[in-house]
Amino acid sequence: MKVTSAYANKLLRQLNDDKAYWLEIENTCSTYVAANGEEAVIPEYDYLKVSKTISEIDEKILKIKHAINVYNASTVMTLKSGAVMTIDQALVAMAQLSSRKLTLDCMRKRQPKQRSRDNYARPNNVIEFTYINYDLELVKADYERISEEIMDIQMQLDKLNQTVEFDIDL
Repeated sequence: MKVTSAYANKLLRQLNDDKAYWLEIENTCSTYVAANGEEAVIPEYDYLKVSKTISEIDEKILKIKHAINVYNASTVMTLKSGAVMTIDQALVAMAQLSSRKLTLDCMRKRQPKQRSRDNYARPNNVIEFTYINYDLELVKADYERISEEIMDIQMQLDKLNQTVEFDIDL
């Protein structure tokens, strides 16, 4: 079966929903409660059928996830910067860049000089200030560069995930 990564991930969500359904059937119907002397209301439950269905779903999930992993490890993309990386590398890079972007976002929002907030606990009411120890413009430029790099990776991933097909043996 030929699929795109986007379609494969939709299949995974559907299969996980189906599995959750069958697990809930197993959870609610595999036992029942009856009082002494009461005619038991036994829910319809077939262990072999449920177990086989869950196993078949798991096998499909295994095959799809493996195919996605192979696709991610072997499909190459080229960024605007000229950097070439596989999808799995791009996903790691994007996580690293996002983490750095959060730090830079905090740094770029700081004022060069700011009154310290813990002055109230100081004796003699000495007012202290916190100063940045970096070039604010450089931090802002790095933040913008990293934002653009993340957006470039996301756009490349979106394009590949929607257009490149690979095989899944279901």
